[in-house]
Amino acid sequence: MASHVKKGDRVVVIAGDDKGKVGEVLRVDASDGKVLVQGINRVYRHLRPSRQHPQGGRIQKEMPISISNVLPVDPKTNQPTRVAFRLAEDGSKVRIAKKSNQPLGTVKKAK
Repeated sequence: MASHVKKGDRVVVIAGDDKGKVGEVLRVDASDGKVLVQGINRVYRHLRPSRQHPQGGRIQKEMPISISNVLPVDPKTNQPTRVAFRLAEDGSKVRIAKKSNQPLGTVKKAK
């Protein structure tokens, strides 16, 4: 099944401690239903001294959140929007923003 969120999308968190924050999707784990969003759900990892980290200490990192707690940002209005799937002329699936009928994620990767 196609996901409403893909890597590189700008998303808004709609539930949880970071509700209302906007970030970019760094990773999607479809099997667990989780996404890793830049700057969202940050936690402290306590490290004991080692060769890589001689001082030890605390580092901050992002943890995955549920994919159901994020919505893509509409490219036209910059508001959260639901997603529809439509077939393009070439037969491929395209994600469409429900609010503005604009395609989502139209960035083409260079070869």
